[in-house]
Amino acid sequence: MLSRTLLFSTAISALIAFSAPVSAAELKAVASFTVLADVVKQVGGKHVTVTSLVKPDGDPHEFEPSPADAKSLKAADVVFVSGLGLEGWMDRLISASGYKGTPVTVSEGIQTRSMEEDGKTVTDPHVWNSPINVKIWVKNIETTLSAADPADKADFKANAEAYLKTLDGLDAFAHAKFDTIPEDRRKVLTSHDAFGYFGREYKVTFLSPLGVSTETEASAGDVGKLIEQIKAEHVKTYFFENSNDPRLVKQVAKATGAEPGGELYVEALSKAKGPASTYEKMFRYNVEQIAAAISKSS
Repeated sequence: MLSRTLLFSTAISALIAFSAPVSAAELKAVASFTVLADVVKQVGGKHVTVTSLVKPDGDPHEFEPSPADAKSLKAADVVFVSGLGLEGWMDRLISASGYKGTPVTVSEGIQTRSMEEDGKTVTDPHVWNSPINVKIWVKNIETTLSAADPADKADFKANAEAYLKTLDGLDAFAHAKFDTIPEDRRKVLTSHDAFGYFGREYKVTFLSPLGVSTETEASAGDVGKLIEQIKAEHVKTYFFENSNDPRLVKQVAKATGAEPGGELYVEALSKAKGPASTYEKMFRYNVEQIAAAISKSS
């Protein structure tokens, strides 16, 4: 009888010992938008629960935080933003929420590119459209999570290393698709200028009626110049984006004769059942769509 009691007590103690650290070690992370949230999940794995403030198919430029977002932010152990001017609403949300920490800017260390918008030189914030840049995100996320939860540092390191290999695979996949297409044929029309890093990496030229942010409005003169440029450069394909209003790009396409190439996922993942529910799926989908359209028009 004694041995049975001992055995039962030992089993219960073991169960408590096994289950307690899992919940105790679980970090609450908040990420500004879905693309970043997915990368945090890849590195954090089972030790981190991640909430994205901007939801699937949402525009991170024009996001309007809700009281629920303020509540999520205040409860977070760590907050991640991409930075470089993308989340213009974050400071207001921090003030409203009472969050006492400092968000981690994961784009720190990326070789950024500049662009012209409304006569000013600004930094392009859309760094994630190159997996080479996302590798820097991964390292910054790993460092942050390891500091917040040292007990699980080895797991974060293993997850990060595995995901870095995935990102290398995405880069190789894109090069394999584009390198065989003549550079003067790698030209497409998109809703706004969010593919600069993608274009830099794979020598694809993207033309758009809107600048770096969807909050800006294109003037009639700017649209007219773009139409003339598209005609002069013989751009034959246009895309719209899941998080943006497609009407302007369709207007430009109609004036130039460009043919539709489909929908791209640029600043937001799709919903779970969509074609771009993770960063890896999003990038592969965009590469396949763009490469297929360019090849067809060539």
